[in-house]
Amino acid sequence: MDNKILLKINGMSCNGCAMNVQRALKSVAGVNSAEVDLASKTAIVFFDGPAPTIKALTDAVKKAGYEALPAA
Repeated sequence: MDNKILLKINGMSCNGCAMNVQRALKSVAGVNSAEVDLASKTAIVFFDGPAPTIKALTDAVKKAGYEALPAA
């Protein structure tokens, strides 16, 4: 079973933005998949084994032009 990390994403305004964020998250080592929801402005990152760091995830999203924060 995959483990998951929930992130809040800021700066998305369309489905293309959501796809860009999804691609950025999936590029991080250790990430199996990512689901980005434009309506709720959230992303769920799924992984097996050691968790990718929050910094690696937020940096990847920032490089794509958006902001990611750990969700409460």
